[in-house]
Amino acid sequence: MLRVPFPELAATLSGILVRTGFDPARADHCARLFAETTRDGVYSHGVERFPRFFEMIRNGSVDIHATPERVQQLGAIERWDGRRGPGNLNAWSSMARAIELSSERGIGCVALANTNHWMRGGTYGWQAADAAMIGICWTNTLANLPPWGAPVAAVGNNPLVIAVPRPAGPVVLDMAMSQFSYGALATWAQSGQLLPVDGGFDANGNLTRDPAAIEASQRPLPIGYWKGSGLAMVLDMMAALLSGGLATHQIPIEPLRETSLSQVFLAFNLAKLCPPEESARTADAIVESVLASNPGGVRYPGEQVLKTRTENLALGLPLREALWAELRRL
Repeated sequence: MLRVPFPELAATLSGILVRTGFDPARADHCARLFAETTRDGVYSHGVERFPRFFEMIRNGSVDIHATPERVQQLGAIERWDGRRGPGNLNAWSSMARAIELSSERGIGCVALANTNHWMRGGTYGWQAADAAMIGICWTNTLANLPPWGAPVAAVGNNPLVIAVPRPAGPVVLDMAMSQFSYGALATWAQSGQLLPVDGGFDANGNLTRDPAAIEASQRPLPIGYWKGSGLAMVLDMMAALLSGGLATHQIPIEPLRETSLSQVFLAFNLAKLCPPEESARTADAIVESVLASNPGGVRYPGEQVLKTRTENLALGLPLREALWAELRRL
């Protein structure tokens, strides 16, 4: 495993994107979002996904020149068309617009249709929290998760992000609808280790901790069994209905053609409800009560990200040698 300085990695990715025809400023932003995801320790959705993103540019699924366009507004709710532009740039601009709306109205909602994979969903939760907003966002995906009771995929592994600002460290929950996302399964499989808990079914329909067996069967386990299955379904429904975009069953099932997704971004302006110090006291008290349940053995969502971020900025971002070689070739 190599350690690559953050500026060098971001510049390398940006250079690749510029050579594909990206506007330089947009290339820098897109590259930084990839690098920041790896910086924060979410390796499966950071630079590891960049070659796949590059291939989707080459096959026409991602239009590097497209930017989102507003198509409808109703008070604090807006519909936008992502025009199949780069998913992380579309998502960032959508949360930025939701934050802008909430600054004016106390709440902002942007429903985005016709976009691409947003990479790490938690990015946009951190974006909201850094703006002192509560942020909620989710996306649908291609059908890659069997609903509870079915042997084949019919719902999406639709990530859900909830972020709460806090001066001592935001609480950012970033979760898929399966016990382990496909990206996480790939990371565990590469390590040659078993999962810490059952993560899905093998080819014979038996629960297993073997990530490679789950990848082969394409049967990850929904979180909470039937509860996660139901949550995946309603998130898909809300995203499609609010954005006027496609639902999971309408999205191409080939991973390199997974495009025209539907997403929702919500921002809540706490400062319009109460003084910031009051919000901080409430959030801190909740976190402290949870951590006190087992000091040193419990952490809040997002806590590890801050520690990993500091370590990776100091030591360099960890990359597989083969991946770094591929990026240098590109």
